[in-house]
Amino acid sequence: QVQLVESGGGLVQPGGSLRLSCAASGFTLVYYSIGWFRQAPGSEREWVSCISSSDGMTYYADSVKGRFTISRDNAKNTVYLQMNSLKPEDTAVYYCAATTRDSDYGVLDISEYDYWGQGTQVTVSS
Repeated sequence: QVQLVESGGGLVQPGGSLRLSCAASGFTLVYYSIGWFRQAPGSEREWVSCISSSDGMTYYADSVKGRFTISRDNAKNTVYLQMNSLKPEDTAVYYCAATTRDSDYGVLDISEYDYWGQGTQVTVSS
């Protein structure tokens, strides 16, 4: 059974850090491009970051560039999103997703992803 499970969300103060994990089962993540998306209340789901299956290149939305880092641990079949200098506007449910597609510009389109996790809540508030 193909499954993605996110973890690591929580409540953090502005300026703080969190590391989200996306663990895969039923398939091998190394063969997939992995994306992180987020959805705030009343807003559409938006792309945050992705990591390429072919060469491990990473891509970021302008809103998180320089603050978030995506990485993968192939031995653990897990992708991470390290989030630093968190802001209240980062508050959202964060989802990881997997796709067999790849691109020199990153896979940004939500419709191109095949598998999704259930999401983990991140709340940035004092």
